[in-house]
Amino acid sequence: MKHIKEKSRTRQQRQRMRAHRRSMVLISSVIMLLIVLVSVGGVSLRAKNEAYKKQQAELETQIKEEKDRTKEIEKYKEYVGTDAYVEDVAKEKFGLVYEDEIVLKPTK
Repeated sequence: MKHIKEKSRTRQQRQRMRAHRRSMVLISSVIMLLIVLVSVGGVSLRAKNEAYKKQQAELETQIKEEKDRTKEIEKYKEYVGTDAYVEDVAKEKFGLVYEDEIVLKPTK
């Protein structure tokens, strides 16, 4: 009887070892799957980050251009309020000149 109990114990131990191995393989597989998913997610996030950096640089360039344009508009607004602007428009649109000016027209 002692011999039978030893065999059954070894059989039980082998079954436990097999179950333990299966569990270890399953846990290892799950961990590997998680590592792969995190790696893929990291690559995706890096790509998005690069795209956002490019977009940010473009937007900063546009902001600078718009600020420069705003300055030009402000200068033009100041110029429009001057007598020089009125004179330029009068000469250009209406052909008006001062009494002592001589107008030279090109011949065709």
